[in-house]
Amino acid sequence: MIEGVRVFPLARHHDERGWFSEIRRESWFRDAGLSPSVQTNVVWSRRGVVRGLHYHLAGQDDVFSCITGTARVVLLDRRAGSSTEGTAWSCDIGDDNPVAVAIPGTVAHGYEAITDCLFCYQVTREYDRVAPDEHDLRWDDPRVRHLWATATPILSERDA
Repeated sequence: MIEGVRVFPLARHHDERGWFSEIRRESWFRDAGLSPSVQTNVVWSRRGVVRGLHYHLAGQDDVFSCITGTARVVLLDRRAGSSTEGTAWSCDIGDDNPVAVAIPGTVAHGYEAITDCLFCYQVTREYDRVAPDEHDLRWDDPRVRHLWATATPILSERDA
């Protein structure tokens, strides 16, 4: 595990209509030492899509959850002086592992759609289109390349 990263189980309550799950509690941010969330984003991705790796320097933290399908979260602790500096970590989340992953923004983070998936992430700073606090690390960086399920992902122009 990477210093500062927290994994929160998400209970799914099933009945004949489907299921219900809480995907955010402010206490998760507080308990993880993160600022309160201010923006929620939902992304649908096709199987094989990789988004990231990105990190933030101005204080944005993220909480990832996969609503339907399965996504693989991939992290790299690029923080100098961290007790887990250089550690790479991954975790499949979603249908078979309903959890939320709280990530300090300075940790490089991304995810891969293992199946078609609906992915949700909550952030502690609103996105600024004029001056985005997003810094990139190549998805195929040698420290994380082995963690992805695919060697030929579908990438945005930016992530390529």
